[in-house]
Amino acid sequence: MTYRHSKDATVAAAKSGFSRATGYRIEDDPRLPSHKKAPRGRRRPDPLAEVWDGEIVPILKSAPGIRAIAVLDEIRRRHPQISAGIRRTLERRMRSWRALAGPEQDVIFRQEHEPGRFGLSDFTDTSVLGITVAGVVLGHRLYHFRLAFSGFEHAHVVLGGESFVALAEGLQNALWALGGAPREHRSDSLSAAFRNLADDMRQDQTRRYEALCAHYSIEPTRINAAWRTRTVRSKARTAISSR
Repeated sequence: MTYRHSKDATVAAAKSGFSRATGYRIEDDPRLPSHKKAPRGRRRPDPLAEVWDGEIVPILKSAPGIRAIAVLDEIRRRHPQISAGIRRTLERRMRSWRALAGPEQDVIFRQEHEPGRFGLSDFTDTSVLGITVAGVVLGHRLYHFRLAFSGFEHAHVVLGGESFVALAEGLQNALWALGGAPREHRSDSLSAAFRNLADDMRQDQTRRYEALCAHYSIEPTRINAAWRTRTVRSKARTAISSR
């Protein structure tokens, strides 16, 4: 009704494209239709008012995983006058109660991996296995490559410790066996492979690793150090507690 400032309601309504009655109605009450609606109240008495706090809530606390149909059967056994048609109401009330006052739920952040995007590499120390060849303990470890989506795996025996040569050889063998390359390759910080190297040699090894990934059009990424520390500590606590 912006035309109403200088014209009467009839002319303003005509210029706005609606009837004169609508123009007068808007002039009398300029609120939007959504603001005129009164909040919807309960149309019938609450069928669970007498049994919710005293009977249903104790059942939910004692049996957190119980289903609504089982609760309804028990309540109707105690109170036959309660109708079976309140099942939906009971289900909604139980969902709300569990969300607000029920037991804590595990929070899960699911990771969605795209096909061919993510490959991971790591070394595994196998000294605890005590593998021997001709009676002599074989000092070795395994290089392990895995695709996050498909679960493709490749293992490579490394005679010695972690090194750039072992990483490069294991990664290339894995890619040749796979017949392709993922978009992203993730490893740890490679500190074990570069620990005993001088600064210039360490930088040279880093450049060679980046060149290797560039050759296969792979983006090199590293595991977050804080996450790796928490994982190692968690595994250590698990191993100690299982002894």
